[in-house]
Amino acid sequence: MNITSSVFVKGVTKTSDPIFSDGLIQIGFVGRSNVGKSSIINSLVKRKNLVKVGKKPGKTTEINFFKINDLFYLVDLPGYGYAKVTIAMKNKIKEMIYSYVTHEIFTPLCVVVVLDIKAGVTDLDREMIHILREQNQRYVVLVNKTDKLNQKEVSEKIRNIEKDTLTNDVFTYSALTKKGTFVNFFENVLTKEI
Repeated sequence: MNITSSVFVKGVTKTSDPIFSDGLIQIGFVGRSNVGKSSIINSLVKRKNLVKVGKKPGKTTEINFFKINDLFYLVDLPGYGYAKVTIAMKNKIKEMIYSYVTHEIFTPLCVVVVLDIKAGVTDLDREMIHILREQNQRYVVLVNKTDKLNQKEVSEKIRNIEKDTLTNDVFTYSALTKKGTFVNFFENVLTKEI
């Protein structure tokens, strides 16, 4: 897909906001703090600074909507698991993410669970995948930062992640090189839906 426009629309904290019912397709990105969600979105739309990339983890505290080609949204959800955020903020973030993936009125086309290839699947990631399964929400696993390992190491990590998550919908990506199997998935899923 040729991306001709990408704009930040708004950040929201409640799923009662009208943007959730405006009819546009949404693809949500969720994962631990510092896993690279913002960098992934920037690289997919070929913009350096569309999504602000914080130097410190835990900076995203809203559900951020980016409108692409006036046709769909890429949605950057707050990162979970950052230890230096207050308990109150951790609970607020958890509630925002849960509200997003269990919304009664709209359903995202897909939720992309982002993992760091070196960290693999954490308990928090397992909990998120469990929630998505319970809700019958379509999701895929995107394993980021594959440029950090060689091909043999990447293959081994992916096999382990597939076993751990009990899914074959595991895709590789590097926000740095903009390469990986997620590129084809992203193109194909949007081509079918738009």
